[in-house]
Amino acid sequence: MTAQPVRDPGLQPERTRLAWRRTTLAGTVAAVLAVRAALHGGVSAPRIVVCALCGVLWLGFLTVANRRIHTLATSRAPAALAPRHATAAVLCTVALAVCGALLLF
Repeated sequence: MTAQPVRDPGLQPERTRLAWRRTTLAGTVAAVLAVRAALHGGVSAPRIVVCALCGVLWLGFLTVANRRIHTLATSRAPAALAPRHATAAVLCTVALAVCGALLLF
């Protein structure tokens, strides 16, 4: 019989922390491209409102992601992501995608 390798509990939180950082970077790029699209086609009141909404949504996602990254970095055994934080992250992401789609029209 072979011995089972010992699981390093530090690897999973590290991978999750890196995934949150990648997702934050992707969200930042999406928000910047949305702002660029909004200002490229001419400045109008609806485009400015959608652009501002994209910025607020990006800041909301960034807040949730940074809180999770900090928890993963400082806790030896971090707790699961709270459902309200997960819901906030999903809603910000979906709403940011909808705002980006609105800017294309």
